[in-house]
Amino acid sequence: MATYGYARVSTTDQNLAVQLAALKAAGCEIVRSEKASGTSMKARTELTTLLEFLRPGDTLVVTRIDRLARSMHDLQIIVSGLKAKNVTLRATEQPVDTGTAAGKAFFDMLGVFAEFETNLRRERQLEGIASAKEAGVYKGRAPSIDAEQVRKLNADGVGATEIARRLGVSRPSVYRILSRAKN
Repeated sequence: MATYGYARVSTTDQNLAVQLAALKAAGCEIVRSEKASGTSMKARTELTTLLEFLRPGDTLVVTRIDRLARSMHDLQIIVSGLKAKNVTLRATEQPVDTGTAAGKAFFDMLGVFAEFETNLRRERQLEGIASAKEAGVYKGRAPSIDAEQVRKLNADGVGATEIARRLGVSRPSVYRILSRAKN
């Protein structure tokens, strides 16, 4: 029965030091950490490795539940996997301990609030983009492909695959530009 820690920050300019120190202080023998978004399980190799490695009777420790996942769906998947392996989940900064009924209840509430916070952030971002578009400030991302060059190469008889290779873009991008030219 071992105690393992998991630390995560969302962006590369954020620092893991505080979480790592808290997890070591909580008695974690091994701590896995990564810099990746918590809104999805994709690209979180350290968490995946740790979840596969845990054995019955082990404890997984995080500083806060939102370090583990930002969606109830992902959180439920993680916790159900831990439960199936008979692994306990604890948080150092929150009264979460899935080994107790009160800890389980509090854990569920925190998961709902973490997802709520993510949804609010997304809504604010969309509102800001809409406002910027209305003011004429937001134009979207600048085109990364010279559409005229794609059309010229195509007119010269160069195929979509070769155009994509020469310009360093994907074939679907080439097809998208060429289909707009036909309309």
